[in-house]
Amino acid sequence: MPLVCQVTGKKPMSGNRVSHANNRTKRKFNPNIQNKRFWLPSENRFVRLKVSAKGIKIITKLGIEKVVADMRRKGVKV
Repeated sequence: MPLVCQVTGKKPMSGNRVSHANNRTKRKFNPNIQNKRFWLPSENRFVRLKVSAKGIKIITKLGIEKVVADMRRKGVKV
């Protein structure tokens, strides 16, 4: 299951874990991905999306209809 937001496209990032002695080892920063159901009134059905917390804020601000239309324009199957 890839940790990629369907709205924003956020993916895991890599970086360093830094100890108190300043030793550096590789680590991974995962986005805050949630499986969420949204009601799509135009199609009279629910849509399941894997979205980050930022993606949920974008859907709240712009509306699910506009976000789904933009996703379909990019070629994402919804």
